[in-house]
Amino acid sequence: MKTAIEAMHSRRSIRAYTPQPIDRATIEEIVDCARLAPTAMNDQPWEFVVITEKSSLASIPKLLGHAEFIANAAFCVLVLSRASSCAVEDCCAATENLLLAAAAHGLGACWVAGAPQPYAPAVAKAFGAPDTLTLISIVSVGHPAESPSIEKRPLADLLHWEYF
Repeated sequence: MKTAIEAMHSRRSIRAYTPQPIDRATIEEIVDCARLAPTAMNDQPWEFVVITEKSSLASIPKLLGHAEFIANAAFCVLVLSRASSCAVEDCCAATENLLLAAAAHGLGACWVAGAPQPYAPAVAKAFGAPDTLTLISIVSVGHPAESPSIEKRPLADLLHWEYF
């Protein structure tokens, strides 16, 4: 298993997966890491729906109108939130924890936007979420079938000390 720093340095958005399944204990550990994210005033507004059924995974890109790679993932997670003053921030922190936990396990993942995309309510409803919850993100996870190399901006180009 990779350390947190190693996972941050190596994580990339993965959109191609092998057909190898992922065991339930690993899935639960990844989602548990999402649950442990920082949250404003410990509000914890999130709910997580794990989708593993191939027919259900295949239905998601049809609802989105893109992200066909989700159909080939081992699983995906819908990150939903109840109304909260910091719902987006809190659930984005949980989503990032989920991505890093997947990377630490040597898995690939890709974050797909939820709110405020027009498809978000239909996706949430399709998987039984009550109307009181908002879809914040969708994360596909699987064994990577690609290893993209993305160049990040150098730290020296964006780090400012004391003033801009």
